Amino acid sequence: MSARRTGKLTRSQLMRRLARVELLALDVDGVLTDGGVYYAEDGRQLRKFDVKDGVGMQSVQAAGIQLAIVTASKAPAIRHRAKVLGVDHVFIGVGDKLRTVTALCGDLGIGLDQVAYAGDDVNDAGVLGAVGAPMTVADAATQAKAAAAYVTERNGGAGAVREICELLIAARTVPRPKRATSRKR
Repeated sequence: MSARRTGKLTRSQLMRRLARVELLALDVDGVLTDGGVYYAEDGRQLRKFDVKDGVGMQSVQAAGIQLAIVTASKAPAIRHRAKVLGVDHVFIGVGDKLRTVTALCGDLGIGLDQVAYAGDDVNDAGVLGAVGAPMTVADAATQAKAAAAYVTERNGGAGAVREICELLIAARTVPRPKRATSRKR
């Protein structure tokens, strides 16, 4: 069975994939949040975002990795959270996430193999199957877990994105093996 189908990679295999990543694209509901939607008395939708995830997102951007939010949701809170974190690429109300991520890759001049995408449900499966580093959260739907190369230890909205960001940064800082050189004596 291939590592891609099982979602299991060795740490070394995972780090090699992550070292190539130039774009981290994230779903919102179930990844950046716990998937719960709260309603205020006036009907407004509210979401809870994890502050630690936000710090991770800022760190990954500081490391030179582009960041995108790609979600089917249309909640205004998502744009606000993205603005607070300095996320440049925000796509809300998206019906076809793969098309959106593919178009963004074209704009950025990168390939899908240079994308890490974190999604948690059936509407993320298309993107998860197309990118170089498909990732999901511990409490994701079975379909997302089956398509992912990595499943976080943490649940969505509870530090899973921070975990992903830390892996991406670690992959960038892993020393490359030195080439053997021959010395003439």
